[in-house]
Amino acid sequence: MAEAKAKAIAKPVVKAAEAKAAEKAAVVKEEKKVETKKAADTKKTTEVKKTTAKKAPAKKAATATTAKKAEVKAAVNFQFAGKSYTTEDLVKIAKDVWVYDLNKDINDFKSVELYVKPEESAAYYVVNEEVTGCFGI
Repeated sequence: MAEAKAKAIAKPVVKAAEAKAAEKAAVVKEEKKVETKKAADTKKTTEVKKTTAKKAPAKKAATATTAKKAEVKAAVNFQFAGKSYTTEDLVKIAKDVWVYDLNKDINDFKSVELYVKPEESAAYYVVNEEVTGCFGI
């Protein structure tokens, strides 16, 4: 009889232990699911970052074309004492002075800065940041 009582007491203890083991297994499975979900979310986030990084250069290209559209075409005309000159006219005269008056090669004419003084009817020039002079207009 003592054995029967021991067996009767042991059965609920074993069942309780099995229930706790089952609960632990369920908790471990749930934790694995959460970890798997976190890993998947991290992977998705990484993929989103990669695709976002790929799309960024397209925005830069759009910005560059917008900047090009914003450029303004300008024309400058100097008018005084019944005379009119454009910047192209003055550059052409400066080139003629370079070739015919200074006897220099036209291929050496790289840059020119012009300063127009209408009260003197003159334009002052600096060619290639070295040679200076003036001509009448």
